Amino acid sequence: MPTTGVCTIPAHCSFVDSLVAGLWHRVHGDPLTLRDAIVLVPHRRAVQAVSDAFLRHGGGRTILLPEIRALGDIEEDEPFVTPWADFAEGESPDQCPPPVGLLRRRLLLAQQVRRYLDSNAPETGSRGATAEQALALAGELGHLLDQMQTEGVSFDALATLVPDAHARHWQRTLAFLRIVTEHWPAVLREEGLIDPAIRRNRLLDGVARHWQASPPSRRIVIAGSTGTVPATARLMRVVASLPGGAVVLPGLDRELDEASWNAAADDAAHPQHALARLLGALAIDRAGVGDWLPGDTAEPQRYALLREAMRPARTTDRWRHVDRRGFDAAGLGGMARIDCSNPDEEAAVIALLLREVLEHATKTAALVTPDRLLARRVKVALRRWNIDIDDSAGQPLADLPVMTFWRLTGEMVARGLMPVALLAAFKHPRAACGMAPGEFRRRVWSLERAVLRGRAPPSGVAGLETHLDGKHDWFGSLVPVIAALETLLASPSASVPELLVAHCRLAETLAASDTEDGAARLWSGEDGEQAATFVAELHEAARDWPPMDGREYLPMVDAALRDAVFRPRRGDYPNIAILGPIEARMQAFDRVILGGLNEETWPATPPADPWMSRQMRTELGLPSPEARVGQSAHDFVQACSAPEVFFTRAERVAGAPTVPSRWLLRLASVLDALQAPEVLTGTGAERRAWAKAISEPRHVRPVSRPEPCPPVSVRPRRFSVTEVDRLRRNPYAVYAHRILGLRALEPLARDLSFADRGIVIHQALERFLEEGVPRSRDDALARLHAIGRESFGPVLAHPVVKAFWWPRFLRIAEWVVDTEARRAGEIAQTFTESCGCCTFPGDAGPVTLRAVADRIDRLRDGGWSIIDYKTGAAPSNREVASGRAAQLPLEALVLREGGFEDIAGSGPCHSLEYWRLSGGEPAGEVRTLGEVERLVRMAEEGFRALVQAFDQPGTIYHVTPDPDFGLTHDDYEHLARVEEWRG
Repeated sequence: MPTTGVCTIPAHCSFVDSLVAGLWHRVHGDPLTLRDAIVLVPHRRAVQAVSDAFLRHGGGRTILLPEIRALGDIEEDEPFVTPWADFAEGESPDQCPPPVGLLRRRLLLAQQVRRYLDSNAPETGSRGATAEQALALAGELGHLLDQMQTEGVSFDALATLVPDAHARHWQRTLAFLRIVTEHWPAVLREEGLIDPAIRRNRLLDGVARHWQASPPSRRIVIAGSTGTVPATARLMRVVASLPGGAVVLPGLDRELDEASWNAAADDAAHPQHALARLLGALAIDRAGVGDWLPGDTAEPQRYALLREAMRPARTTDRWRHVDRRGFDAAGLGGMARIDCSNPDEEAAVIALLLREVLEHATKTAALVTPDRLLARRVKVALRRWNIDIDDSAGQPLADLPVMTFWRLTGEMVARGLMPVALLAAFKHPRAACGMAPGEFRRRVWSLERAVLRGRAPPSGVAGLETHLDGKHDWFGSLVPVIAALETLLASPSASVPELLVAHCRLAETLAASDTEDGAARLWSGEDGEQAATFVAELHEAARDWPPMDGREYLPMVDAALRDAVFRPRRGDYPNIAILGPIEARMQAFDRVILGGLNEETWPATPPADPWMSRQMRTELGLPSPEARVGQSAHDFVQACSAPEVFFTRAERVAGAPTVPSRWLLRLASVLDALQAPEVLTGTGAERRAWAKAISEPRHVRPVSRPEPCPPVSVRPRRFSVTEVDRLRRNPYAVYAHRILGLRALEPLARDLSFADRGIVIHQALERFLEEGVPRSRDDALARLHAIGRESFGPVLAHPVVKAFWWPRFLRIAEWVVDTEARRAGEIAQTFTESCGCCTFPGDAGPVTLRAVADRIDRLRDGGWSIIDYKTGAAPSNREVASGRAAQLPLEALVLREGGFEDIAGSGPCHSLEYWRLSGGEPAGEVRTLGEVERLVRMAEEGFRALVQAFDQPGTIYHVTPDPDFGLTHDDYEHLARVEEWRG
C-alpha cells in the first residue's frame, strides 16, 4: 500500500473496473462501509460508468453504492458532504451566489460588447456591431473568463503584460477587455450572480479547507482526474493527506525512463504532461505512487510499444536502440489499422465493427472519435440494421427536427413567404396547420402547383393573399400569426421577448393537427423538451436586451444556438456506444475503434487565441494550446486498454489528401525499428471489402434503351408545327408528353429567363402592329417605347431587366421602326399571332396540323410573307433544308391550305423570314429562306411520311434517333435514363 495516498491504475487495466475492485478490497467487502464512502470523478458520464462497474462487480446482486459525485458539475443542491463548515472563507452555502447561466452570461456580455463598439464606432470608422457579431465576441470573452478564472489569474496582470511601446494594437485590445475587467464584475453584482468557474473554485476550496480542518471519518476517493483545474489539484492534495483519503490517477507511466519523464514535464503535447505537473503540485515523487489494486497484472507488450511511440521529441533518438527481444507478434496482437479511401467508407467499416459485437450477448464496443461528422455518418450507417444509438458528445441543438422546424418558420416569414422558404416549413413533418398531416400535405401540394411554381408571387403575407385570389381558404388561419411576426421582423425597434413569443405562436399554430394541440405536438419528446427549455432560457436571458432591428433577430437566434448541444438519454443498445474522447475516459469496452485518426482532427490543431499570443499566455500563467494535445494523447493511450483496438482513418476528405495522425506515424516508426510493421495491418483489407460488398450488388444489369410502342389508337392525331419538329428529333418526348400525359413542373420561384424576354418582346411587337404603326418615326418610336414599358410591367424594376433587357429593347425598337418604315410600301395588311389548322388523311384516320404564326404579311403584289421573331438563336439553313426545323415551311403549308381563321383567302407564300431581335450589334437581323416552294413541298412530304410511319403499329417512339439533331432542351431525358445506356 502507498504511504502518500496517491495511487494509479495502469493504462492497460480497465480503469472503472479496477477502481471498483480496489475500493471493494479496501472496505474488506463490507457493503455498509462502502455505502459510507465518497467517490469523486471528473464528469457525470464517469458517474454512470462507475455505477455500471459496481453492478458488474456485484454480478447482478444488489449493492449499496457509495456517494458518487462529479467534480466538473458541482451544484448547490448536490453538496459533497453535509453539514458544511468553514465554507468559502466563512460564508455559508446560502451566501454563495448562484452561477450565472451560460446563455444569460453571453447575452449580458454581448450587450457590453455592443455598447463598447457602438461608442467607439466614430473613432474606428466602423458601423458598430450587429447582435450576431456581438454574441460571437461575447462567446470568446466567456472563454477567456473561464480560462483565467479557472487558472486563478488576475485580470490586473493584463495591463502590464506588454509594454506600450511594443504593441499599439494591444492597447486597443486592453481597452476592449475592460468589458470583463471593469464592467463585468459590476454587472454580476447587480444580477446577484457569480461566474461558474469562480463558484466551482470557491466550492472546491471550501471543501478542501473543511476537510483539512476537520478530517472526515468517511473514506474519500478522487479517481480519474489529472488535476488540470488548479482548484481540483488543491482538493486532491488535501484528500491525499486524509487518513481515509486516496487519489487514483489514470495511467501514470512509472516505467518511463527518467530523461523522458523530465522531458514530459516540459512537453505539453506528451500524454504524461498533465500527470507530471500534478505530481509536482502535490509535491509527490513518481516513485511514491503505488498501485491502487494489489496484484495488478504485468504490463502487456502493447503498452511498452505505446510508451516508445509516445516518447518526447527530446528522447526519440532511442528508437534506434529499441530492444527487439522484448517484443513479439503475439504479444503485440489485438491491434489493427484500417486506412479507408474516404469518410463514407470509414463510417461503413466502423459500423460493421460495431454491428459484429451485437452477435455476442455480453461483448461491448465503442467508437471513440472527436470527429463529430464521422460520428454522425456511423449513426446513419448503423440504421441499415435498424440500430439507432446516440452520440454521447451530443448533436447541435439547432439540427434537431423540432429546432429545424422552429427556425424554418421564422426563416419563412423573414424571406417574405417566398416559395422555397415557405415550402421548407410547410413540408416539414411537424407541420399540419390544424389538419390531419396527410390532408395538409395534399393541400400544400395543391398550393405549390397552383401558386408557388413559376414566377414567385409578391413578397409578404399580403402579397401571397392577393395571389391566392380567394382560393386555399385554409391559409387564412395562418395569416394573423404570420402578419404579427412579419410586423415585428420589419420593425426598426423590436423586442426580443416579443419576437420569440410571436415566433413560437406561429410555429405552434402550424404544428397543430386535427387531434393534437400545437404546443404539445411541437415540443413533445426528449428533443422537444430540451428545445423548449432553450427557447424559455433565451426568452428569460434576453429580457433586458435593448430593442433592435427585427432583421437581426434570426441571425441572433442562430448565434445563440451555436454552442447549444442536445445529449439524449442512454440508447437502446447498451453494448455499443459512440463517444467523444472526454466521454470515453474511465469507460471500459471489449472492442474500441479509434476513428478519424488524421492530423488536425485527432489531435486537433490548437485553436488560435483571439486575445493573446502564445508567449503572452505563458507570461500570464495560462496553459499553452498544446496542453489539449497532451490530454488528447493521454485519452488515446487510455483507450488502447481494450482487448481489441482498431485505428481507422480516411486517406482523403472532401477530395483532399490527409496526413495520418502523429500517433499512427509514431507507432509505424517504432514498429519499423522493431521490424514488425505487420502488427497493425490486421484485417483491414478484409473489413473494407465487407463494407464495400454491402453497398454493391453482385450483378449489375445495365438498363436498356426504352422502346415504347403504344397502340395506334392512343397515338396523337393533332400536332402543332413545333411538335412536328419534336416528333422528328425525339419521338420519345412526344410519347411522354402526349401519351403518358407527363408535364415538367415549373421551378419554384423561377427567376426571369430568356424565354420571358422573348414573350415580352413578342407581346410588345404584336400590340404595336395591331394598333398601327404611326407615320412619324419619332411618334412610332415613342409609341413602341410606351408599349414596351407596359409589356415589361413590374419586372422593369428587376436589376437584370433594368440593366440589360431594357437597353436592348430600346435598340430593338429603333431597328423595328426603321425596318417597318422601309417595308411600309410593300405591305397591304399585317396579321399577328394568327391561329390556323389543316387536316390531312392518314392510315389510322385524319391528322390535324395546327400553327400559330408570329406574323403574316399580305403583300401588295398579292403574295404572302411569314415572319418568325427570334430573340435567341434561329435554326440554321441546314436544319431547315433537312426538314428538322420545319416550323416556317409548315406554317406556309397551313396558309396555302387556307387554314388561318382570321385571314380571308389563301395562296402560296413568297417569303419566309427569321427576324433575329438580339438588341446587340446589330440590334436586329433579317434572314430570308430561299426556295420557299421547295421547302414547303419537302415539309409537306416529310409531315405525311412522319404521320404514315407512326400510324404503323410497330413504329417505336425512339429516344433521339439522330444525336446530332437532338432537342436543345429536353424535359424527358432523365425519364429515358439516357446517361445509363448511352455509350
